[in-house]
Amino acid sequence: MKSRVLKIVPLLALALLASASFARHDDAASPKIIELKAKRFTFTPSEITLKKGEPVVLRLTTEDVTHGLALKELGIKAVIEPGKVSDVTITPQQTGNFVAKCDHFCGSGHSSMHLAVNVVE
Repeated sequence: MKSRVLKIVPLLALALLASASFARHDDAASPKIIELKAKRFTFTPSEITLKKGEPVVLRLTTEDVTHGLALKELGIKAVIEPGKVSDVTITPQQTGNFVAKCDHFCGSGHSSMHLAVNVVE
C-alpha cells in the first residue's frame, strides 16, 4: 500500500504542475478586451492604442440609439445596437494613426462621432 502511495504522489504532483502551466498559457493567449461605449455623439474612450500583431477584442455597447463603427484600414465594420454587446476581434497588421467613424446616422452630431485608433509596434 505504501509503495502505491509513493508512486501515485509524484504523478499527481506532475499532473497538477501541468494543469497550472496550461492555465497560464491560456490566459496569455487570450486577446485583450477593450470596452467602447457609443453614445450620441461620442465614443468612450475617444482614443485607443493597439499593438501591431496582437489580437484584441473591441467590446461595443450603446444605451441610446443604433450606432456603427467603421475603420476600413483595419477591417472594422460593426453595428452597435442598444442593449446588445457587439464583439469585434481584430489583429492590426499595420502601424499608424487612424480615425474610426460612426457609420449609422444617429442624429445632428453624427458627423463628429469619431474614435482615434493608434497602432504601434
